[in-house]
Amino acid sequence: MNILRYLHLRRHYRKMLMWKTKHLTKTQVLDIVSLIVGVCCGLAAVILKNVVFYTYNLITGWSFGTADRGNFLFLMYPMIGIAITVLILKYLVKDDLSHGVSKVMYAISRKKGKIAPHNCWSSMLTSSITVAFGGSVGLEAPIVYTGGAIASNFARFFRLDSHLTTLLIGCGAAGAIAGAFKAPIAGILFAFEVLMLDLSMVSILPMLISAITAAMISFFFLGPDSQFTFSVISPFELNKIPAFLFLGIFSAIVSLYYFKVSNWISRLFKKMNPVWKIIVGGVLLGGMVYIFPPLFGEGYTALNELLRNDMTSLLANSFFYELKDNIYWVILITFGIILLKAFATNITCASGGVGGVFAPSLFIGGFVGFFVARLVNISGLGVTVQESNFVLVGMASVMAGIMYAPLTSVFLIAEITGGYALFAPLMISSTICYFVVRSMHRYSIYAQPLANHGDLMTHNKDKTAIHFMDKTKILETNFYKLDESATLRDVVTAVEHSSRSFFPVVDKDNYFKGVLVLDDVRGVLFHPEYYDKLKVKSFMRYSEYFIADINDTMESIVKKFKGVDRYTIIILDNGKFVGCMSRANVFQAYQHFIHENSDE
Repeated sequence: MNILRYLHLRRHYRKMLMWKTKHLTKTQVLDIVSLIVGVCCGLAAVILKNVVFYTYNLITGWSFGTADRGNFLFLMYPMIGIAITVLILKYLVKDDLSHGVSKVMYAISRKKGKIAPHNCWSSMLTSSITVAFGGSVGLEAPIVYTGGAIASNFARFFRLDSHLTTLLIGCGAAGAIAGAFKAPIAGILFAFEVLMLDLSMVSILPMLISAITAAMISFFFLGPDSQFTFSVISPFELNKIPAFLFLGIFSAIVSLYYFKVSNWISRLFKKMNPVWKIIVGGVLLGGMVYIFPPLFGEGYTALNELLRNDMTSLLANSFFYELKDNIYWVILITFGIILLKAFATNITCASGGVGGVFAPSLFIGGFVGFFVARLVNISGLGVTVQESNFVLVGMASVMAGIMYAPLTSVFLIAEITGGYALFAPLMISSTICYFVVRSMHRYSIYAQPLANHGDLMTHNKDKTAIHFMDKTKILETNFYKLDESATLRDVVTAVEHSSRSFFPVVDKDNYFKGVLVLDDVRGVLFHPEYYDKLKVKSFMRYSEYFIADINDTMESIVKKFKGVDRYTIIILDNGKFVGCMSRANVFQAYQHFIHENSDE
């Protein structure tokens, strides 16, 4: 019965594909699927946020003794959440879900947009547990991974090619951000800046459809309220520009500090086994959360309290509650939270939790903005600034510095707060932070892992074309090989059986020794008296400039063609001869990519 049902479904599936091919263009199919992806991404964002909200309310409703308004259970919650997440990943998912945005970028870069079906739900499940139990990370990266997985699998279902699949993954990412924040413009810019997708007339419409649909779904289920409550009390004034310039520079310093902490924590935890990662990470994170409650979870509640300048609520349930009215202690505590948030986020991820840096960058930026504004106000310089304005601008600045997404950060803050009156300071501080960080640290937090392995795609179309070339399709392997002990007689035989003008020389184990070029033996090729006297070794050439390894990046292989007389590159695999790549074949593959991916 099950077999008959399967065959019946397969028959209908084939009919659907045939109807699609016959009646719809590629553009129409992409628009329809982008709408479906937008609906799914919006629902995913709604489900994830509700699961975290209700799980958090459930576990924080229990109490087990208090100390200075602090619940002792908060010491254990992070370890419990990380442990549950690790167990799910090991025994149920059986995959690594960390660095979700980087995984989406890798799928686009190296896997032709293929993302495993389990990612449609596994990132949501594990990240909700991590964050609800106090993991100091964000939900946005898992939502992006989920949106990308949904888009990838719909593309596979509708049999879309790799180019349309990549475009649809961009729609999934845009829909995920739009659904999470009700910010469709920021979602589209995220796909452009972070995922390195080009914005063109072909791509903009499906991304708009997906982003707006996801945002509407989020509006419908979560209401019209913005993520952060804000109203502009003090509009932007020109005399405040120096303060915003300082905010941009300080945000850059904090962003660079975040990169340093991230690299250090990653190296430290790599040396530990999984059990010790959970224990050490859980203890450290639990201690930080217990002492500084704003570090618990995403931290959006703390940001809203900063926007309201409500230090009473911000320091509630902490050891520092009695210091809420001491302006100098408040500044010191704020600075401590900024420093510790970088540790809390990276420890959560390194010890096995699942989450992203999106929310932490906004959190750190908000506290940076408050810290700078409070310093300016007590400095005695005669300038008074609105602290809530600086909280917002700081959020955008640090996000731009960590994620290398200045446009996304500016429009995200403007959309989710309605703070369009602060557009100028948002652009000033974010741009300064971005350029300072970019000049000192080449890659964003998402791009760094891919760049380390040569898997990073860029907006440069030439580099992207080279990056996407399939080595196996360009590689030529039909060569007549000569043994290193061969004589001129063997060369004559090779010439009879090959149309090539050169022959690779190898040993008995296929290790490459050099190349024999036909022009070098042409003068003696028709003298039989030399056939058994002259050895191949006497004519063999060898140069590192003409040799590359099969594991080298295409970009590094293509660079070897820069020599005037370099028309063919020998490709080896750990010293063994594999084949050759010709300049003509590489150029043909480049033209094919440009043609297939050009705007229609």
